[in-house]
Amino acid sequence: MKTVLEKALMARKAFLNSACLQTKVKNKALLTIAEAISSNKQKILEANDIDVRNAEKAGMPRAMLARLELSSEKIEGMAGYVKSVARLEDPVGKTLSATELDKGLILYKVSTPIGVIGFIFESRPDVIPQITSLCLKSGNAVILKGGSEAANSNKILYQLIKEASEKAGVPAGWLQLVETRKDIKEMLALKEYIDLIIPRGSRSLVEYIQNNTKIPVLGHSEGICHAYVDRDAKIDSAVNVCFDAKVQYPAVCNAIETLLVDEKIADRFLPKMAVEYIKAGVELRVDDKAKKILAGFKTKKATVEDWHAEYNDLIISIKVVSGVEEAIEHINKYGSHHTDAILTESKKNARKFLQEVDSSSVMHNCSTRFADGYRYGLGAEVGISTNKFHARGPVGLEGLTTYKYVLEGNGQVVRHYIGKNARKYTHKKINKKW
Repeated sequence: MKTVLEKALMARKAFLNSACLQTKVKNKALLTIAEAISSNKQKILEANDIDVRNAEKAGMPRAMLARLELSSEKIEGMAGYVKSVARLEDPVGKTLSATELDKGLILYKVSTPIGVIGFIFESRPDVIPQITSLCLKSGNAVILKGGSEAANSNKILYQLIKEASEKAGVPAGWLQLVETRKDIKEMLALKEYIDLIIPRGSRSLVEYIQNNTKIPVLGHSEGICHAYVDRDAKIDSAVNVCFDAKVQYPAVCNAIETLLVDEKIADRFLPKMAVEYIKAGVELRVDDKAKKILAGFKTKKATVEDWHAEYNDLIISIKVVSGVEEAIEHINKYGSHHTDAILTESKKNARKFLQEVDSSSVMHNCSTRFADGYRYGLGAEVGISTNKFHARGPVGLEGLTTYKYVLEGNGQVVRHYIGKNARKYTHKKINKKW
């Protein structure tokens, strides 16, 4: 069995060979992968069933089980993600800018792949086709490390994608799989060979990775998302949006964990919202003001810990606030800079919220569940970044590229631009592709 170092070296070699792959080769490989996933649905389900049964025996929480379990629809969705990436423009080799430094001396800024991506994730085998398709299209190699709870699911997906892509002409070794917890520690030490680590999983996993590597880390440690119902909201529409944002898929990072409600609308909005949440089995953790309004409903008292909590479950904390200013203050204090929404018909309050909430995605009159690479038209996503450098929000193809400067000349030397009779730089932006 190959070591993590040996796999990283293979990935590095494959990256150098695949960074300039033609778009038609990449797209052919992606369509071949999509077909392999669709045509091997039963094998994937059988492998996943083993993982789910093992997880149930081990007492895995229901939110984690929801992430682990695959279905026929999820598998078709995975194939769909891969096809959608094939339809996207190739992000590699694009001229981002061109500048004439002097006549015959042209500087180009050109998009390039990042290199070798280490992708460490928990529970969700359905992210494998997303990360691999995006890495393939953007010319990167990738080393996968999934959670042991999804070992069988991860292995079958890895094998299908590896075989299909290599058959279509992608250099062997571009996709690697490591499987033990010890492998994570080894990966995090390979700064010379791995260019970026992308973690997707629990806060403890992400923080461990951030604190134990010198490799750049892209991602977020928590998804503490909010919906704020303003005094000028349409009540029925707000109920519908807040229901979707919590209940449609509570186990994901873009589901809301805290609901903030303007005191001017709380007595009309909260009882209607509570009826829908309780019907769906949502546990309500409320502050004192909300508790009075919801006296006839089953609730629990919210604590400060609830404002910090990412439940990933059918639980929501509810707070009544004095207005948009207090809502913004609460979100910027307790949120994770992920995704937050305002429900209002007031353009003034909406604009204030969208400008002042410091999150990677902010929304007006729509569900936070839209914060997703596929829904944003990125084809798929490798994750959602709350960083403020390189990439922010759902990270698609562009977030997996960097750039290099290409300077084209015809014999120019720096000494001609220094001294008494120095040539002058023109520094003129031009419309020219490399």
